[in-house]
Amino acid sequence: MHVFLETERLVLRPFTEADADHLFALDGDPDVMRFLNGGKPTSRETVHAQILPRLLHDHPCFGTRGYWAAEEKATGTFLGWFEFRPLDDHSPAVVELGYRLNKAAWGKGYAAEGARALIHKGFTDLGVERVTADTMAVNTRSRRVMEKAGLSFLRNFTGDWPEAIEGSEHGEVEYELTRAAWEQRR
Repeated sequence: MHVFLETERLVLRPFTEADADHLFALDGDPDVMRFLNGGKPTSRETVHAQILPRLLHDHPCFGTRGYWAAEEKATGTFLGWFEFRPLDDHSPAVVELGYRLNKAAWGKGYAAEGARALIHKGFTDLGVERVTADTMAVNTRSRRVMEKAGLSFLRNFTGDWPEAIEGSEHGEVEYELTRAAWEQRR
């Protein structure tokens, strides 16, 4: 197994087709999907036709993927995934940070640990200049992870929701961390 990044407790590795069942279980949990689509489960067909192709995509500017399967280092247990994806396939300057972990992994610091490691790798090895992340304004857990990872609140905005879900009326928030700000804090 190729390992992209390791932390004290996590292994981040490229996704494979064999991860379909893990993704189906993750996206089938209403609590995990609460702030994404109101808690609706994702079908197996959607996992195979839409989600896996997105997670398996290589970005030319990185020469690698933008989504990583997260496993607990000690046990090999699938915990979810991290996104560290360039917004432009041909430039590593701006990347979007994201994460989706199963409920058993919540509240243990895995999301912040993985996010910090990806940010470090991005600024030191991948040519990243700015990291951005967004979530629903009411998603306080995700906002806390962004702050623990070193990102700062940038703005509120209203996203284009195809279907309104509970809390979407409060809009969304964007956080960011620039290379200059990251270097100042080190």
